[in-house]
Amino acid sequence: MAQSNLPVLSSEGGLSRYLQEIRKFPMLEANEEYMLAKRYKEHDDPGAAHRLITSHLRLVAKIAMGYRGYGLPISEVISEGNVGLMHAVKRFEPEKGFRLATYAMWWIRAAIQEYVLRSWSLVKIGTTAAQKRLFFNLRKVKGQIAALDDGSLHPDQIKQIATTLNVSEDDVVQMNSRLSGDASLNAPMRADEGASEWQDWLVDDTPDAETVLGENEEFNERMQMLNRAMDVLNERERAIFQARRLKDNPLTLEELAQQYAVSRERIRQIEVRAFEKVQEAVREAAGAE
Repeated sequence: MAQSNLPVLSSEGGLSRYLQEIRKFPMLEANEEYMLAKRYKEHDDPGAAHRLITSHLRLVAKIAMGYRGYGLPISEVISEGNVGLMHAVKRFEPEKGFRLATYAMWWIRAAIQEYVLRSWSLVKIGTTAAQKRLFFNLRKVKGQIAALDDGSLHPDQIKQIATTLNVSEDDVVQMNSRLSGDASLNAPMRADEGASEWQDWLVDDTPDAETVLGENEEFNERMQMLNRAMDVLNERERAIFQARRLKDNPLTLEELAQQYAVSRERIRQIEVRAFEKVQEAVREAAGAE
């Protein structure tokens, strides 16, 4: 399953043309989608796969737009999202009763986020736990304090964000500056008065009851897999793994070192070993499915 026969977004300047091209592909009715998915799964029909993919390219574009503020080319972000979509089509099981869009959203976001993580060194975001937390949570916290529309943050807002995310005020200022280039979906596509806005060209994927149910099912399945994988850890490994990898605000090595009366390096070693063991358990579980 290759991208060679899909519309290609070559640059930022070609975004309007790309959105026009993908909008030509018709959306699928539920029954039509089901039959195509069955045909691909049972007969490996490339034509069926192509129709499933092209009918969801607008979903990829809309999700990708949410990552425009991370300093990365939108062409690359959409391309990575399309790879995620293809993985979703390949693994989609229509018999489970929910739509492909519900299943694909997780794969699309995962592919894009993996690309963002790989690109940290290119955009010089930083790799400490605090910087990662700030990178992915700054917009959310700004929204909570009604600061999304401000180019620069006020000193009291900077202080509040730094306290909430447990980072320095300088880190907040620098990260906000790097992420401030995010374009609005309400911006007109051309300078003409009354021109279409970006969001007019994107499919509306507002979750309905079916989508919410499917996402909850997917989330529960993955949490169950993670919990089973964590059974390979002893009590201390499990506690350190949860404190360092699963909490919204991870504990520092120093905090855990004091708690367990060992060195910071020993905590780091236990964390790395626990993570490797969980990764291996997850891989074995996924391979057995």
